[in-house]
Amino acid sequence: MWAERVIGERRMRQIQRFARNAKLTVVCLLLTVVVLRGTVGAGRFGTPQQDLIELRQHFVSHPHRALAEHHDARSRVSSAITTTTSSSSSSSSGRHDDEPDPPPRSLRDPPYTLGPKISDWDEQRAAWHRRHPETPPFLNDIKPRVLLVTGSSPKPCENPVGDHYLLKSIKNKMDYCRVHGIEVFYNMALLDAEMAGFWAKLPLLRALLLAHPEVEFIWWMDSDAMFTDMAFELPWERYGPYNLIMHGWDEMVYDNKNWIGLNTGSFLLRNCQWSLDMLDTWAPMGPKGPVRIEAGKVLTKSLKDRPVFEADDQSAMVYILATQREKWGDKVYLENGYYLHGYWGILVDRYEEMLENYKPGLGDHRWPLVTHFVGCKPCGKFGDYPVERCLKNMDRAFNFGDNQILQMYGFTHKSLASRRVKRIRNETSNPLETKDELGLLHPAFKAVKTST
Repeated sequence: MWAERVIGERRMRQIQRFARNAKLTVVCLLLTVVVLRGTVGAGRFGTPQQDLIELRQHFVSHPHRALAEHHDARSRVSSAITTTTSSSSSSSSGRHDDEPDPPPRSLRDPPYTLGPKISDWDEQRAAWHRRHPETPPFLNDIKPRVLLVTGSSPKPCENPVGDHYLLKSIKNKMDYCRVHGIEVFYNMALLDAEMAGFWAKLPLLRALLLAHPEVEFIWWMDSDAMFTDMAFELPWERYGPYNLIMHGWDEMVYDNKNWIGLNTGSFLLRNCQWSLDMLDTWAPMGPKGPVRIEAGKVLTKSLKDRPVFEADDQSAMVYILATQREKWGDKVYLENGYYLHGYWGILVDRYEEMLENYKPGLGDHRWPLVTHFVGCKPCGKFGDYPVERCLKNMDRAFNFGDNQILQMYGFTHKSLASRRVKRIRNETSNPLETKDELGLLHPAFKAVKTST
């Protein structure tokens, strides 16, 4: 009887899995039919030249990660597949806590906007600061008040271990921000269903700029990026005249119009009217559906070496700067003096060399500020690299950064591959004197603690 019951339960689970897969297939087919019908209804089967002209007219008033050393488009395609699969899986599993998404915006609809037009934000914010002198936008003569923003999907990861790595990632960011006097905002809400995927950050950034007039800069950082130089302080004096700071190269963006000439996985945005205008210009390519698909064709035609896939925020930013440099370029700083974004594939295997030859506080190839795991997607089922390789290297990056924090308390990981720790100094009845004598705190940490 016991064996029969076990066999029966197995058969029942097989039937349930088959039913879920069948539902997923049906949902995907329905989505395909809906998109195709919308495309036909909009009359989108003209000549390529007509399509290009109409799309540019659509964006006439609202023009429009790396993969700095790695420019494979599969990460973008995988992201789109993962998002669709995740949504379909939730529906087929019997969850009914989410309302259905609105129908995709057609190319004949008005261009997408993030919200009501604001034209006097600098004046509004200045008046707010006059009423609240206790919260100045700068902490000292050059260091601004900064809010680091990151986040993840409101749903559990498809890969169960992914939630653990999201926890490690936010712990890593909190450690860096605590040392440097930066506040953190972690988002788990999709503020606008039209702007799902890599565009979801734009509605969030606008909402935070307006809700936090006390903040001078918002620092966006992807969930798959980690701080690996806990001592490096950004050169704030360099950014006085600028409103947007991204990792990139002027020649690649302005001269070559290369879609990987900059990276939008980690960037700084000043709280000002210019930034609101930039977000308004950046957003119209983002709505999912026909708009994002057709905008992707324009980006591929306009930018060097870009494969054919739907519009992404990074390519759109390159397009804006390359085609409207006179309007935006003077306020954009493309930083390559340190790793505001560093591609993990060329960094993680060199950590031991860095430990042997250098010390934290450099921020560049010798000791990178940020290690960014583009293409890994540990939270999803699809990625450009084997999951085992990604998780192994994410552990190494986390431990590399975590050691710099643990050493402040007399501990370190046994190795970059181990979660276990070991004591590196004996306990004493005079801990403060011992810490100063041994120089366990890097001078950059001391400077930060003194200034804040």
